[in-house]
Amino acid sequence: MFERFVEQRVEEALADTPVVLIVGPRRAGKTTLVRKMGEAGRSYITLDDQTVLEAAQSDPAGFIRGLDKAIIDEIQRAPDLLLAIKKSVDEDYRPGRFLLTGSANVLTLPRVADSLAGRMETIQMLPLARAEIEARAPTFLERLFEGKLQGHKDAIVGDDLVQLVLRGGYPEAISRDGERRRQDWARSYLTSILTRDLRDIAEVEKLTELPKFVRLLAEHSGQLANYSQLAAGINVNHRTSQRYVGLLEQVFLIATVQPWFTNALKRIVKTPKLHFLDSGLLATARGLTFDRVKADRGTFGSLLETFVFSEVLKLMTASDLRVTPHHFRDRDMREVDIVLERDDGTIAGIEVKASATVKAGDFSGLRALADACGDRFAFGAVLYDNTDVVPFGDRLAAAPLSSLWS
Repeated sequence: MFERFVEQRVEEALADTPVVLIVGPRRAGKTTLVRKMGEAGRSYITLDDQTVLEAAQSDPAGFIRGLDKAIIDEIQRAPDLLLAIKKSVDEDYRPGRFLLTGSANVLTLPRVADSLAGRMETIQMLPLARAEIEARAPTFLERLFEGKLQGHKDAIVGDDLVQLVLRGGYPEAISRDGERRRQDWARSYLTSILTRDLRDIAEVEKLTELPKFVRLLAEHSGQLANYSQLAAGINVNHRTSQRYVGLLEQVFLIATVQPWFTNALKRIVKTPKLHFLDSGLLATARGLTFDRVKADRGTFGSLLETFVFSEVLKLMTASDLRVTPHHFRDRDMREVDIVLERDDGTIAGIEVKASATVKAGDFSGLRALADACGDRFAFGAVLYDNTDVVPFGDRLAAAPLSSLWS
């Protein structure tokens, strides 16, 4: 069993907060984590059990009455329980009363958005980070802001890096032997998300068109969101396309990344960027295998950027730093794949390169970002497929992709 970054945060939250909600994609390991915590005397209830679900839906207040130190798994299947939990907590505000998990972001549902404000802490849990798989304590974000990234002679490079990215981070996928078995699992997972999980949170008009829509999104992962183009692909309007993207965000299949901008610069693109949250699912949605990536290395760039973006999000859950991810692009097409803004306004930038060499021109976006930030700019790194850290001027360096977990 892997030690998860969020476990300590969950334990800390249970010590001083009445309700703790762990949200993240289905099969990311939430149930395994809370069942482990249930060994400490908490009762475990899953709403994946149809009988239990019907009881919760028919009488939410009665279902919650008498529960204490309880784990409720897959809370999004009966969101009205949150209102009953609110009433129970208002009557008895002791910390650690309810530990919830959700495979959809129930906080975006209008009925429950404000029901537990001030009473609940929400912790996001994504699939396994590489540092979790290798049982390493992550230091990448801290080193990035300090400008102290390190080279690694044992860095994962070349074909091994491609294999790692194609594998993704879902525990069941990486435990399977062979690429075909992993992709079989990923296809089944995507089908489950699109036919079951979305029905838990919304009415979807063209359910049969969603697999095609997801394939279109996969082709645009790492690119600026073009809702009209996506809509045309399944013959819906612009607003429906935006709604579908929002629903897929709610079930943690994709993320939209907002642009970083400053009023001092007028020529900045202010369109969000789309990313899958797992490179293994992205590869499956695009039909990419190791042999196909080897034959056309150009397909690897977007996969690698998705992998790095996802790793950074996972490292954020383990870090005491409070950072917000953005992207940056100006009208001269200078861009930075990931911009991290610390809560004090300090900025660090990450550019992702699938090649084993880096040139000065690869830093044009980071230099533009540094100019825009001025003294707020801490450091910029081009992560690339090699083993050494190479300085490229003031507060700029190329660093191994393995810096993310080594």
